[in-house]
Amino acid sequence: MTEPTAAAPPDRPAALIGWRLLSLLYDFLPLLALWMLIGAVMVVSFTLAGHDTHENIRPLTAWWFVEWALCWLVAGGYATLSWRRGGQTLGMRPWRLYVVGADGVAPGWKALWLRYAVGTLSLLLGGLGFWWAWLDRDRLTWHDRASATRTVRRPKRPR
Repeated sequence: MTEPTAAAPPDRPAALIGWRLLSLLYDFLPLLALWMLIGAVMVVSFTLAGHDTHENIRPLTAWWFVEWALCWLVAGGYATLSWRRGGQTLGMRPWRLYVVGADGVAPGWKALWLRYAVGTLSLLLGGLGFWWAWLDRDRLTWHDRASATRTVRRPKRPR
């Protein structure tokens, strides 16, 4: 006769912090190329606007803010378009990570841009919103909670 076993507590989902950070590192490479292209366009525009070719765009000027805004928007376009089209960015593919809505379906544009904005804030605060997933009962980051989305890791497909 077997002993009755105590009911096991429900499994908490994985925080996926390591996988998320690896995917961010991977996504940095195509974004860096896009940012370099924006930088080149800004330098040409700056020069065509009448500035000396040896003069740099100075920090905290209108030119500087425009350049940073363009970089942020292009990175957001890359992320949100990737999440909307297939649920993952280039960096998420090797680790089988997907962004899904809380109900399991593809999230809308508003939720994805909110996710990107809160994720940006989280990174600016030293990744605090990412580390939060270790404390959260559902292992969600700030941007997961704010946008009602989830990052899930799918199992390998059998060959």
